[in-house]
Amino acid sequence: MYKIRTYNSLAAKGLDRFPSENYQVSPEESGADALMLRSQKLHNESIDESVIAVARAGAGVNNIPVDEYAKRGIVVFNTPGANANAVKELVAAALLLGSRDIFGGMSYVQTLDEISDSAEMHKLLEANKKHFAGSEIAGLTLGVVGLGAIGAMVANMALELGMKVAGFDPAISIESAWRLSSRVQKVDSLQALVSVADFVTLHVPAIPPTLGLINEKVLARCKPGARLLNFARDEIVDLPAVVAALDSGRLSAYISDFPHPELLGRKDALLLPHIGASTSEAEENCAMMAADQLMDFLEHGNIRNSVNYPDTQMARNGGYRITFCNENVPKVLGHVLTVLADHNLNVIDMVNLSRGDFAYSIIDVENKPGPGVMSAINAEEHVIRARLLPPA
Repeated sequence: MYKIRTYNSLAAKGLDRFPSENYQVSPEESGADALMLRSQKLHNESIDESVIAVARAGAGVNNIPVDEYAKRGIVVFNTPGANANAVKELVAAALLLGSRDIFGGMSYVQTLDEISDSAEMHKLLEANKKHFAGSEIAGLTLGVVGLGAIGAMVANMALELGMKVAGFDPAISIESAWRLSSRVQKVDSLQALVSVADFVTLHVPAIPPTLGLINEKVLARCKPGARLLNFARDEIVDLPAVVAALDSGRLSAYISDFPHPELLGRKDALLLPHIGASTSEAEENCAMMAADQLMDFLEHGNIRNSVNYPDTQMARNGGYRITFCNENVPKVLGHVLTVLADHNLNVIDMVNLSRGDFAYSIIDVENKPGPGVMSAINAEEHVIRARLLPPA
């Protein structure tokens, strides 16, 4: 019986994925094998030593001490792409809000609440609608920074709306490249992208290389009057630099899902309360994806969409399965295989992959390892945690 401790309000469709005969799932679980959460901050929280996996129903993992958990052999999962459509649709709305004064027009209409005569109201509306005129987005250029699951969907959507699209992502994956339309113009630098874009939209994670990515130097290269959209992460934008760009007119608008007190009251700042993924569909998709990844890891040792260990999967080929996390140094795998050989265990199949300072292996063996095998593997230098899984 596996135990899953949950935090926050998780979509029932995700929690229902866990079969009750094999899983106990609740916020009160002690001795949990895994944690599943949304926004709960774990940096200063003590978790059970039994925990071997954490799944976040969402993309960002700033609320999880990812590096610390990697050192403890705790695999951290996220759910990239599960909320992509929700964010894409909100970006579409932001493009329209940034090109036409829709919000100003709607707010003006509400000031006419004391007028009871429809003819008089119509006259006022006709006289004042010119104040809320804007431009169409068709034919304008959208610059997409980050072409992962969300960025690729945004780029393709903009093309369908008649926009030209330029994209920049030095770390684009093969999977993302396949999703991306061939009509997206690839540019070689962030500065080159912002210099041609009427709108710039950000879709990169908040990691050390991207913190403050949009800074004074980048904004100075922006096309005059450009509009900046941030539905990615607060920290990738240098806010004082954005305010200065708005004040100078270099940016004509900043549309963000991450409000700041300094931006309140500005007509050139359209701010939303972090609702990019706040749709019932996105929450369900994230919860289901997180649950499926946890079950695959707990039952089969497979890793998919981890942020601190390599994605590692191997089909079941019969026999017992041994998995282990280790520091990424030479000879660890060789020492483990020696342990298996010393105990007369024949290897059916195996896979070994590394990511940065850590590595992960899956090994299927023909017969059930004796009681001393796992102890010997766990005792090997640089092995962090080893597990034995029964035949599927």
